[in-house]
Amino acid sequence: MKPVIYEIDTWPWLAGLGVTLAEVPGAVWDEVAAPGLDGVWLMGVWERSPAGLAVAQSNEELQRSFREALPDLGPEDVAGSPYCVRRYRVDDRLGGPEGLAVARAELRRRGLKLYLDYVPNHVAPDHPAVAGHPDWFVRLDDGSIAHGRDPYFPPWPDVVQLNAFSQGMRAATAAALAGIAEQCDGIRCDMAMLLTNEVFARTWGQSAGPVPETEFWPQVIGTLRERHPDVELIAEAYWDTEWLLQEQGFDFCYDKRLYDRLVHEDAGSIRKHLAAGLEYQEKLIRFLENHDEPRAAVTLPGGRGRAAAVAVATLPGAVLWHDGQFEGRRTHLPVFLARYPAEHADGGLRDFYRRVVGAAAEVRTGRWRLLETAGWPDNQSHQNLLAWAWDSAIVVINYSDHPVQGIVELNRPELAGRAWRLTDRLDGRVFERSGSELAAEGLYVDLSPWGTHVLTYQ
Repeated sequence: MKPVIYEIDTWPWLAGLGVTLAEVPGAVWDEVAAPGLDGVWLMGVWERSPAGLAVAQSNEELQRSFREALPDLGPEDVAGSPYCVRRYRVDDRLGGPEGLAVARAELRRRGLKLYLDYVPNHVAPDHPAVAGHPDWFVRLDDGSIAHGRDPYFPPWPDVVQLNAFSQGMRAATAAALAGIAEQCDGIRCDMAMLLTNEVFARTWGQSAGPVPETEFWPQVIGTLRERHPDVELIAEAYWDTEWLLQEQGFDFCYDKRLYDRLVHEDAGSIRKHLAAGLEYQEKLIRFLENHDEPRAAVTLPGGRGRAAAVAVATLPGAVLWHDGQFEGRRTHLPVFLARYPAEHADGGLRDFYRRVVGAAAEVRTGRWRLLETAGWPDNQSHQNLLAWAWDSAIVVINYSDHPVQGIVELNRPELAGRAWRLTDRLDGRVFERSGSELAAEGLYVDLSPWGTHVLTYQ
């Protein structure tokens, strides 16, 4: 089973509770540990940079985005970026290393793994390595250390750029990851594709120096695995680098392509994406929102969002849910901020998500298969259907705002000769079907706009 992970924006979450990691009530951990979840990603626990905070407080563009999220913004609401890391030590204001150890124990007691971050591309300008190991950084022509960046956007003003071609920096990365791995079960590596040789050389050119013969991640991960063979590694990945990073040692890579298709495209586009090899798909992590993306309640409102949730929950690979997603939060909170705005929780949506997550845990067993659908000459609405099967389950989704009728081709001749009861795990409906009919013709479905079936059969 691939993990189902719940991301928590740690600082505002704790601020809302008025506690540190060591003080989170057991009832809150019980609420977090919803049936169907396998792990919790505590995003942003590391020590934040005073120098980075000063930049955030003086940058008018950032301040404008802060005020959009928090109209009553005060100076105390800006904590600094969790991706402007001064040290990989849990921030004392969140409870320090001792608080994290308590949180990990509480999660483990409830059968959940703990995931944390690592930011390989850059560090805070007051990180100890800036003074201690200047050769680990990219230098510009004037001798100054470059600000961190990717090849498509201006530099980030609050961080400085590590040099992925520096052997000393590679060894330090492996050591830092090993230190993190001692405190958790999995590590999410920020913007992992920036460290591949091709992308890094394209971004920095001669400033980075000669391209090493070995790639960054195989070298670093190989060293890490010697000490921590079981730690799960997740790559934030874009620009079609997912397969490359899987080959270079990551257990899971972001599936941003699926996200874009679910938000902007139709069932045909999604089906093409899901036709990729199973070995590749099982090492993707699917999501509808995270701390970088807009809230799903905004980008995927109403029925489309519910249909998309059923899709990502029941596909192969890992799944990522986000704090506030289940309740329908609409404000995308910049990661610099220390509290959430007050928003009304959508109880009906929360109940729906809990049913989906629980049902997915039941049906995602055995081998996954993408299923074909068919229609009739005068009714081709089946082209709006998405359908797949696990060993004892069938998932069918009408990914359109029109009613759909069609046949789902099961290709299961062993169903013939018996009567089958199909139970929809989301709403409890029961359908009696002839096994011979299912085997010969397939499963007839008639779904309302954005309707879904998550069917198990006996």
